[in-house]
Amino acid sequence: MMGWLSRKPGKDQADMTSTEPLRLIRQEQLDRLGSERFDIIIVGGGITGAYAALDASLRGYRVALIEKDDFASGTSSKSSKMVHGGLRYIEQGNLRLVRHSLQERQRLRRNARHLVQRLPFLFPILERDGVFDKRLSKAFESLLWTYDVAGGWREGILHQKLTKAEVLSHCPTFKEEGLLGGFLYFDARVDDARLTLAVARSAAFHGAAVLNHTKAIEVTRNEHGKVDGVIVQAGAQEIRARAGAVIMATGVWLRDWSGAKKGDVPAMHIRPAKGVHVAVPWLKVRNDCTVTIPVPGRSRRATITRWGNVSYLGTTDEDYEGDLDDVYCTRRELDFLLEGARSALKTDLQPEDVVGSIAGCRPLVAPPGGKTLEIKRNHEIHVAPDGLVTIVGGKLTTSRHMAEQTIDAAQQVIGRQGRCLTRRAYLLGAAGYDPQAIVASGGLSAHLGERYGTEARFVSDIMQSDPALMAPIVEGLPYTEAEVVYAARHELAATVQDVLSRRMRARLMARDASARAAARVGQLLRAELGLSETDVARQVDDYLAAIRHEKSVLMGDE
Repeated sequence: MMGWLSRKPGKDQADMTSTEPLRLIRQEQLDRLGSERFDIIIVGGGITGAYAALDASLRGYRVALIEKDDFASGTSSKSSKMVHGGLRYIEQGNLRLVRHSLQERQRLRRNARHLVQRLPFLFPILERDGVFDKRLSKAFESLLWTYDVAGGWREGILHQKLTKAEVLSHCPTFKEEGLLGGFLYFDARVDDARLTLAVARSAAFHGAAVLNHTKAIEVTRNEHGKVDGVIVQAGAQEIRARAGAVIMATGVWLRDWSGAKKGDVPAMHIRPAKGVHVAVPWLKVRNDCTVTIPVPGRSRRATITRWGNVSYLGTTDEDYEGDLDDVYCTRRELDFLLEGARSALKTDLQPEDVVGSIAGCRPLVAPPGGKTLEIKRNHEIHVAPDGLVTIVGGKLTTSRHMAEQTIDAAQQVIGRQGRCLTRRAYLLGAAGYDPQAIVASGGLSAHLGERYGTEARFVSDIMQSDPALMAPIVEGLPYTEAEVVYAARHELAATVQDVLSRRMRARLMARDASARAAARVGQLLRAELGLSETDVARQVDDYLAAIRHEKSVLMGDE
């Protein structure tokens, strides 16, 4: 009788699965920063810097990742939340970027499978005044075929042509007058802040030192004029961190400080392009996909995407020359987005309906002049004569590849060679995770699974040990008090803002309810981190002040 062959555990999955959660203690990370000599220090804890840290740590290097605020607190939490090839880049003739982006999309679909999910895009066909009319529909379908052939097929489903009724089944509030049908094609979406955090934590899992709220104030150089580390501020503490190479991955903030020697001409011209999104109650839109809508009198189209119980509208694409630490959606931008929504949908959205907003700047590399919308989203890497490595540009979808090329460049500086391993490197929580099985039946397991993957069991361990922590933390949202505790213990959350804006996305999805939760979040952080009452009160006050400022700018009071 023939027996079944025995299968061994898959090594790549087994290596990323532990019986204990990764514990990140801030003081331990700070001690490492001051005592170790690193091969590479990366300045900037957005998605590019985090992936560079993961790449370098997998190659066996001693790596430190430092971020002045919180991981993904800049552009990497303010994106459209899309992992995509970029249909409009085909329109620009940049097929190479599209093909490469779609390949990277599928790598993220595998390596971060708990965070990156399929997202359908709907393009309605209108009799007139649409994104395109019926005369151009055949040309547009050719564009979609090109997209599918370039790599869209990797998702396992090709674009579809829809009838009028099918369009309305995906978005019943779309105006029926002049609606002829539509096209549906497929990309992916992600919680960008949690993706960045997962990449940074995965780098720490592989040995990297990772620190938020730690600001680089100077790039140091040795007696030969070569880069040899950074000086950082962490609260009242100043630390001299040493390294063979320093990578500047600060995105648009390179506009204000590049780390270059005083008097050196900047190697690249950084041109911030502002983009905004506003969240409204989903019931006012009722879309089950991303709906692309025309905006009367404007060449740019807008999108409406469902996320939980909100739909968020975006985006703008304009030059920004202001304070990069004070970027908010203005009343003019809000009116632009609501005008587009009201023109396409049977819903009377008003400014008072907005439950949250985000605004950030894309790090474009281009000289002044021309529209930011027309600038290609390519990235650039520069190695200065003194060894300083700079990476800027690109987009969320291609961050892994950008990091690969950046570490390749850093290797030239330190004179070592190692092979990139991130193409098939699972992030923490992804190995062994089955999204269809976990999410299908809904409930608490589905909520935790979509955020933590296989690490959800560590959050439920906290609930089991103290059932009171199962209580919701933000009214109307599924987040629990246990997730605040987990964020402090295992995700380096240090402030109320860290928790409510990025470990959870409560500030975007329920801004006012998150304000009411701030004091309780502060209490939980105090218990976990040993904060003083004064520290907690200041954090809560800072969060409430930030929300008041956001609302004031949004409504045109400032």
